[in-house]
Amino acid sequence: MRFAEQLVTVLAVALVGNQGVAAARGNPWLALALGTATAVLAVLAYAWVVRRTERRAPVEVGRDGAAAAIGRGLLIGVAMCGAVILGIALLGHYEVDGWGSPTGAVGLLGFMAAAAVTEELLYRGVLFRIVEERTGTWVALLFTGVVFGASHLFNPDASPWGAVAISIEAGFMLAAAYAATRTLWVPIGLHFGWNFALGGVFGAEVSGGDTAKGLLDATLSGPTPITGGAFGPEGSLYAVAAGVVLTAVFLLLAHRRGHVVPRRRADRVAATLAP
Repeated sequence: MRFAEQLVTVLAVALVGNQGVAAARGNPWLALALGTATAVLAVLAYAWVVRRTERRAPVEVGRDGAAAAIGRGLLIGVAMCGAVILGIALLGHYEVDGWGSPTGAVGLLGFMAAAAVTEELLYRGVLFRIVEERTGTWVALLFTGVVFGASHLFNPDASPWGAVAISIEAGFMLAAAYAATRTLWVPIGLHFGWNFALGGVFGAEVSGGDTAKGLLDATLSGPTPITGGAFGPEGSLYAVAAGVVLTAVFLLLAHRRGHVVPRRRADRVAATLAP
């Protein structure tokens, strides 16, 4: 019952907010305002429904250390994106043609903020966290990663390979980031940093979603395994490799910190993992 209540509450904010942001794509400042409002309201709604259904403080979105955790996630996400774009550029498949659209980047700030926050609350805050309590960390990571990847099949330029790539480099990695830190702020920052750097700065397609132009007007051309094709660099083997490395690092941290929940003890141990 709590799973349904939490899912519906956050999903309602996500659907209304993201639809509003999408409708405002022609007005970047309105899109920024609506995206920011959606992100804030989604966190507040998540915190409220967790208190209501679990009778506890929602420490995974607590204020203490939130700014620093978001900052760490941002740095990781931007660095990961920069490394992937650099790898593609060194092979001659990414070229900057000039400046893109600063106002487009402003609109993307709002769009990416709303998407990153609502998706992390839904997939890691609700789905991963509750599934982990029942099945343990490994099963929850695998299951939610696949579901997260499959959800991107509805994007305009989606592909089966793109969904698989997203599962590996994002679904698994972001779940591992939450498992390692037991805060949603790090995966939120990482998710936003990756998405905005990819579309808002480097001018690349994000998840085959028909992304608006960012700060740079750039061209990606060449073999799909390198560039990701119409799906964007998230379909690149570089992105998959980077995601695998970060997933391994986060899981190692989770293991060292005692945050990995074994399946046989999932129900009993989950309550002890709150920061």
